[in-house]
Amino acid sequence: MSESGVVFPSGPDGRRSTAALGRAVVADALRPVDPTGAGAAERETNWRTGYLSHFRRLVEAGLPSRDAALAIADAGLIALHARMRVAGPDGAETGLAELATAPAGRTLGTAEVAGNAEPERELSLPFRGERLRGDALLRRLDTWVEGGVVEPSAAEAVRTVVAHPEWLALPGTTVVVLGAGAEMGPLTALLRWGARVAGVDLPRPQLWERVLDTARRGAGTLLYPVAGDAGAPGADLISEVPAVAEWVTGLPGRPVLGDYVYADGATNVRVSTAVDALTVRLAATRDDLALAFLATPTDVFAVPPDAVAQSVRAYAGRSRAAKLLGRPLRTLSAGRLLQRAYVPGSDPGVSDSLVPQQGPNYALAKRLQRWRATVARAAGTTVSMNVAPPTRTRSVLKNRALAAAYAGAHRFGVEVFDPATSNVLMAALLVHDLHTGGGPAHEQPWQDEAYAAVHGGLWRTAYAPRSALGLAALLGYGAARS
Repeated sequence: MSESGVVFPSGPDGRRSTAALGRAVVADALRPVDPTGAGAAERETNWRTGYLSHFRRLVEAGLPSRDAALAIADAGLIALHARMRVAGPDGAETGLAELATAPAGRTLGTAEVAGNAEPERELSLPFRGERLRGDALLRRLDTWVEGGVVEPSAAEAVRTVVAHPEWLALPGTTVVVLGAGAEMGPLTALLRWGARVAGVDLPRPQLWERVLDTARRGAGTLLYPVAGDAGAPGADLISEVPAVAEWVTGLPGRPVLGDYVYADGATNVRVSTAVDALTVRLAATRDDLALAFLATPTDVFAVPPDAVAQSVRAYAGRSRAAKLLGRPLRTLSAGRLLQRAYVPGSDPGVSDSLVPQQGPNYALAKRLQRWRATVARAAGTTVSMNVAPPTRTRSVLKNRALAAAYAGAHRFGVEVFDPATSNVLMAALLVHDLHTGGGPAHEQPWQDEAYAAVHGGLWRTAYAPRSALGLAALLGYGAARS
């Protein structure tokens, strides 16, 4: 059966090549400010492994000016929207732009679940079997800052939420959680705090049984789409953008569109593109629409000079054993292993934590979200986009190499979080952003991305993350198996 909904374009041979699409979009994004980089991306013959340097170049080419960063983001979005297609059930195809006005294939009803619990009236954080609140939570934030696990701005934002517990319930707001069943989404935390959440996810009975049970045990209100007036819950974003758009438009309160979708492989680009098309459609009708995203820590980011300085100090302060071991490893690997993270004095530095095992489709799906956040913020939209920590999610643990690397990461100064800790921490940052207009305004888009980042130490460790990844995996293999 052929695919329907948002699909990759077909080439002259009839194949829908994800590599051809990735190459073309990255090249078009670079072209306005870096024609040489655009040409290099177009000539890349092995996109599956060669994409890493081109995604780094997308960040580096935007550093000289705000205009350059905006030009890259805008061109990347335009390129993706111009190329991706929408296939109907009959096989006929249209452009993605058609989704902006296309009629809904069906009308979605709204069902509601009200939680039975009392709302939590203070921020508490699950951490290693405990629940931290008050002074214990503040001390943990201080420890993370001192260890380079979170940016100081992230700790400050969480402290602000601790001081304003009345913010937690997000009065007057409806957070639309796209990917309601996602491990890294804020649905559970928001419902515990008494917020109103609209959940959208695939029409899978087991998934919705879990989501609805979470809602009943919470203190907030869950709204969710159903077929007709009381049919099966859920909707498929890839094929039902118009129907979901009409449903979201009818929800009460100020809407926050939260993109927490994830899928394996090429489907991740399809669903992320569908969410972006939904965003464009909703933004055209709701000028009060706010956007929310979680950025992956395994990507390329520009980082502030104090992060560079802490990393440089860590490199200089390595133990004698680490220095003795590092020299032969770098020699044997032709310099690939245990490289220092930054040139001292870099301002900003560039932290490259792209993981080859995750592949170019994952990188493109996540970069698309960053581009949308950049363009929307520049247009005056309230945007919450925070870098989430490395987390032991199911999708990570089923990748044996990545699971092993995470198990050994602590040996290189990187802290990997449990999902329960990540969820609450990132939901608290979302609450902060929605109450502060998206956080403070910055001169450069890279500074917006670096603000309140919870990178787990990847930005401040002594070594360039990818140069330590193989050794971390080797050291963590036994732990990952158990």
